[in-house]
Amino acid sequence: MFKYLPLLWANLHRRPLRMGLTLASIIVAFLLFGLMQTLRGALAGSADLAGVDRLVTLHKISIIQPLPASYLNRIRGVEGVKVATALNWFGGIYQDDRNQIAAMAVQADTFFDVYNDYTLPPQQKADWLADRASAVVGEVLAERFGWKVGDTIPLRSNIFTQANGDIVWPLKIAGIYHAENGDNSGLYLHYQYLNESLRPAARDNIGWVVFRVNDPGRSADIARTIDGLFANSATETKTSTEKAFIQSFANQMGNIGALVTAVAAAVFFTMLLVTANTMGQSIRERINEIAVMKTLGFSNAGVVGMIFAEALLVTAIGGAIGLGLAALFSEGLSKALKQFFPALGLPPSAYVVGALLIVVLGSIAAILPSLQAGRLRIVDALRKV
Repeated sequence: MFKYLPLLWANLHRRPLRMGLTLASIIVAFLLFGLMQTLRGALAGSADLAGVDRLVTLHKISIIQPLPASYLNRIRGVEGVKVATALNWFGGIYQDDRNQIAAMAVQADTFFDVYNDYTLPPQQKADWLADRASAVVGEVLAERFGWKVGDTIPLRSNIFTQANGDIVWPLKIAGIYHAENGDNSGLYLHYQYLNESLRPAARDNIGWVVFRVNDPGRSADIARTIDGLFANSATETKTSTEKAFIQSFANQMGNIGALVTAVAAAVFFTMLLVTANTMGQSIRERINEIAVMKTLGFSNAGVVGMIFAEALLVTAIGGAIGLGLAALFSEGLSKALKQFFPALGLPPSAYVVGALLIVVLGSIAAILPSLQAGRLRIVDALRKV
């Protein structure tokens, strides 16, 4: 087969403009495919980073509905629960409305026990626990705004107002944490600091409870037990794994998988038409040459094989360039959007799927031209010379 490579390469240069446009369509198709796979992987990857032994209990109706703070201790008393903490979405804004921060008020004494994949230097942790008006921030967030340990920042909330009417909450940065496989762009302040600063009518509520279990295999039983504790109460609960909890946020944007599949199908169908048309025109222009090749001893199988190889080569070149560009774009997006998508990047599965698409689409594009060339009779072709 290698002796036919010069002939294949020569055929690609026969119509440079047409071949260039065909390659451009293939490159764009695989570039869009790679970017959509990056988006899909970012949303799904965030859920995959969730701890396998962590569960979340929230209001049965909606996450925006609070739970009584007393629920935390009742959940801690359930058999099989190892450690639990409560979280409240704070809605932090720093200096400008464009600087939205994923700020949460947490139970500081148990937060790092529940999120044991987050690391904080012991002295910084001790300083945070000792000062209720302090907070810890992720290293990505600290780098974004140039924060250092010891800085005091004015954090504004679009949800909570202090009892004195102030919406600005001064917070001292006590530490900068690192999450090996998690979100490094969060800010965590003391729940007690938040609760004590609110008006009496707004106190003693929590957003949701996150807890670790001793045996992940019993997660379903523990979840049913917890929800049973609060059944038929004024505030019923829904308990699920942390992965399902995170995935529910992604699902609010719609079925990303179906969206990616639909768009990719439309893009690749268009690419297939362009490639098949290019191959068809190329074969029609080379009918006489193909007849001469058969006269010289090329078999029908050999001619058909060369046409398939040409279609696969064109698709492979365009696909490789397109996926390469997608990898470069995703790397740039990862640096720019790291605070929003900690798992942003072109997933390895995209290369596998891309390789399969190259083979399938290249083969389909070559079917009709190869059938035309295979059925070509030498006498009929030479008669047109």
